Amino acid sequence: MKTRYDVIVIGGGPSGLMASIAASEHGAAVLLVDKGDKLGRKLAISGGGRCNVTNNMPIPELIRHIPGNGKFLHSAFSIFNNKDIIHFFENLGIALKEEDFGRMFPVTDSAKSVVQALLKKVQANGVEIRVNAPVDTVLYGQGGVEGVLLRNGEKIGSESVIVAVGGKSVPQTGSTGDGYAWAKKAGHTITDLYPTEVPLTSDEPFIREKVLQGLSLRDVAVSVRDPKGKVIITHRWDMLFTHFGLSGPAVLRASQFVVKALKKFKTKDVEITIDTKPDLSVEAVFQELLALAKEDPKKSVKRAWKGLVPERYLLFLLHQVDIPADLAVHELSKEKVRRMAEALKRFSVRVNGTLPIENAFITGGGVSLKEVDPKTMASKIMPGLYFCGEILDIHGYTGGYNITAAFATGYTAGRSAALSGKNTR
Repeated sequence: MKTRYDVIVIGGGPSGLMASIAASEHGAAVLLVDKGDKLGRKLAISGGGRCNVTNNMPIPELIRHIPGNGKFLHSAFSIFNNKDIIHFFENLGIALKEEDFGRMFPVTDSAKSVVQALLKKVQANGVEIRVNAPVDTVLYGQGGVEGVLLRNGEKIGSESVIVAVGGKSVPQTGSTGDGYAWAKKAGHTITDLYPTEVPLTSDEPFIREKVLQGLSLRDVAVSVRDPKGKVIITHRWDMLFTHFGLSGPAVLRASQFVVKALKKFKTKDVEITIDTKPDLSVEAVFQELLALAKEDPKKSVKRAWKGLVPERYLLFLLHQVDIPADLAVHELSKEKVRRMAEALKRFSVRVNGTLPIENAFITGGGVSLKEVDPKTMASKIMPGLYFCGEILDIHGYTGGYNITAAFATGYTAGRSAALSGKNTR
């Protein structure tokens, strides 16, 4: 076993695997080390086990869906972008299919097939792999990176080290924040870490009493509001009521804005509003409710308005606006009908936080991008040190955006480290 390599990649997730492939393709002798017993663990569980490998949106849209410093990726995407990722996997024999919102999945619907294809490519490129090999620290000298020290005391030399160990989310896959200490040791700033793409918590009585637990609402607009009621962000998708608060795609996308609002406004909770009729105004919903009531004035309210929303939510809202479900619609006042219309359009939930960062899909914050070259992913502080993937202060929504960022920064880092080494060898 060699004691020196051109490039050492720490971390066998999506960015690390791609960095290893890119570095080896550009002529470097590469060592890939990971503390776990197998590579690609986070990939294997991504996309509900189907692995959403990228998103097929145009680059400007892609960047817009990476609200956490997505603009930093312009240079990386000019080197290796979502179209390149699609071609890359197709060349590995992994046919992809496009689903809603531009999400790209393997035709096999199996994340394992993606992981196996990547591992096969890594091995075919001659990358040396060490698993069950936790890194204690990255070694630095006056001239830059000197290699890594494994926890077993073994030193392995290299003038280029790529840190691809992820953030602090989904720790069961090995992402436990190890890389932040190595970055700090090199002189890097770590911006505040916080959970993103994470369920929200609430102390509302109906949440505590589990009145709506397990209920899903389809195609709703979920808005985060500031203390004055002004909308900070709105996401339209599905959502879910849980025993602790709110979850589902629309809520996960809104979560980072809740975290930021709680911090910015120094408040104990933030208002979330749910709009079940996002294509209609309050007045239009009001008129629809009146029209349904007039069809058969003898019908009960719950029968006349059946189908507007799931029955469980309908009965819940009727209770909230103090309308008996069995009341005949001809007995309804217009004021009560308007209150129902407003509830369908803007039901308010106070949320007081999120589940812990370990329960998040993505970590917000990380290595400060001011200290990283966007064209190479190289440290501006420590020669020979590179970063890629979730350890960087970059985060996107779920839907293939984070993995696209991981692959793009991984490829850029691997290519840059290999080419830099050629210039010095």
